[in-house]
Amino acid sequence: MSRVGKKPIPVPAGVTVAIEGSAVTVRGPKGERSWRCPEGITVRQEGAQLTVERAAETSELRAMHGTARSLIANMVEGVTRGFERSLEIQGVGYRAQVQGQSLVLNLGFSHPIEFAVPEGVTVTAPDATHLTVSGADKQQVGDVSARIRGFSPAEPYKGKGVRYRDEQVRRKAGKTVA
Repeated sequence: MSRVGKKPIPVPAGVTVAIEGSAVTVRGPKGERSWRCPEGITVRQEGAQLTVERAAETSELRAMHGTARSLIANMVEGVTRGFERSLEIQGVGYRAQVQGQSLVLNLGFSHPIEFAVPEGVTVTAPDATHLTVSGADKQQVGDVSARIRGFSPAEPYKGKGVRYRDEQVRRKAGKTVA
């Protein structure tokens, strides 16, 4: 039995869960998330807790048991607290600013990069070198953060580029003249 899959998911006050067949919909103060469980995985609500169960002991269902529980727990957390990812921009002249639903990045190229922020995700720039990506969907927040970082990942020689706030960039020594 999956150790992760056996753990019940607490449902906080202010969050409603609707289970219709294999579809699970979670509504809360930060929005609404829904997901369709694979065949053989069932979700039951008992009071203020959700439990995820599997119908058989096949390898596919054992693999999906813990995954389904984690995805539903992330949905509950996303609609209550939301998810957030912080980015830093380092480099001379490197900066970012939010203009409506788009993010304009100056990352040392001959032109600014305009990134359209998808619906459901919020990008804020408290100053020109820090970004905060937030939203109710953990996967979408991570994807948008990775796409922003992918425009100019931090390089190992001078450390210029976009990095996660908690990321450690391993620095290399440059070439020396002998």
